[in-house]
Amino acid sequence: MGPTPKWYLPVTIAALLWNLMGCAAYLADVMMTPADVAKLSEAQQALYHSRPAWSVAATAIAVWGGALGCLALILRKRWATPVLVVSLLGVIGQDVSLFVMSGALSQAGPVALVLQCVVLVISIALVFFGRKAAARGWIA
Repeated sequence: MGPTPKWYLPVTIAALLWNLMGCAAYLADVMMTPADVAKLSEAQQALYHSRPAWSVAATAIAVWGGALGCLALILRKRWATPVLVVSLLGVIGQDVSLFVMSGALSQAGPVALVLQCVVLVISIALVFFGRKAAARGWIA
């Protein structure tokens, strides 16, 4: 393995924390009780109940894959990159469901769109970072 730059570990830890926040958001979403769902607006309830199972699964793949991939980067494992690619595919699947198939963009508003764009950009960046880390010998 090649020498890693001093910034490598802080960046990978920050990436792991980012993905763990996604895991927490996912768990909060799937663990909502009927009473919690009833507190949502009618439009949000309709959107929540209309999500296909594959969309929820894509979100799980995105967040848990991202966390595992970042943990692998911290541990300097080469398999980080393929796991991060799978996570990116989960993000893309989630976005297709949310913004293309469900038409939720009009209900979600600009904040949700910006947040999902940030999630997508970070997921893409992590894949490129993993590839760079492998090419430079920072992971093996």
